[in-house]
Amino acid sequence: MSVSSPNNDPGKTGYDPTAKWRNYFNILTGRMSLAGQNAFREDSYIANEARDCERCEEYRDYSFKYSPMVLFMQKNIRALNGNLDASNVRCVRCPAVKDEEGNIVSRQGGGFNPEQGIVICANEVRDKKHLEDTLSHEMVHAWDHLRWKVDWQDLRHAACSEIRASSLSGECRWTREFFTRNNWTITQQHQDCVRKRAIMSLMNRPNCKDDVQATKVVNEVWDSCFADTRPFDGIYR
Repeated sequence: MSVSSPNNDPGKTGYDPTAKWRNYFNILTGRMSLAGQNAFREDSYIANEARDCERCEEYRDYSFKYSPMVLFMQKNIRALNGNLDASNVRCVRCPAVKDEEGNIVSRQGGGFNPEQGIVICANEVRDKKHLEDTLSHEMVHAWDHLRWKVDWQDLRHAACSEIRASSLSGECRWTREFFTRNNWTITQQHQDCVRKRAIMSLMNRPNCKDDVQATKVVNEVWDSCFADTRPFDGIYR
């Protein structure tokens, strides 16, 4: 069953749920529309959910054993009387975020909930390093929440934590931007990446009106939040 596009007519989208190899051919030859590609991707995530979650859990457990970043954040979270480990870092399949018309507007890699812990979107995990970055990002949110009792409904609070998480987790390091996102700029690359990702994250919050408001809020808190690298002495990577 397709969950991505209400209009899944193969003649219009180029995607046919019953024809696996034809779909690959249509993608390679440019005969599949964006809606068809999204439907194909979402259906593949559903079909491979068990495999993706198993792989995600393997990468998660590896990170808690061997990742310096994850172990450092875990230690600092425990110092604030919190705890994050395999028991409250869950791997699940995350559907794409859609607008009111059913169009996909974004995909998320994970999330933090003060009551439930961290969710990692198993269907979006590319490799161990990607999971490590995602987990580190959410652990920064967890540390912020314990340290400052963040009000996640307050856009300024949320924006500050998003800036810090994107800056400190490693997801905006130059090599990832260059090789994964084709961002080949040299100057201000890290800052631009952090600002862009913070704005995107804020736009996904229900109480954020649009990109204009998200940009305004991020700019308002930028100087103090980007400069704050706690619990690190500086930007780790």
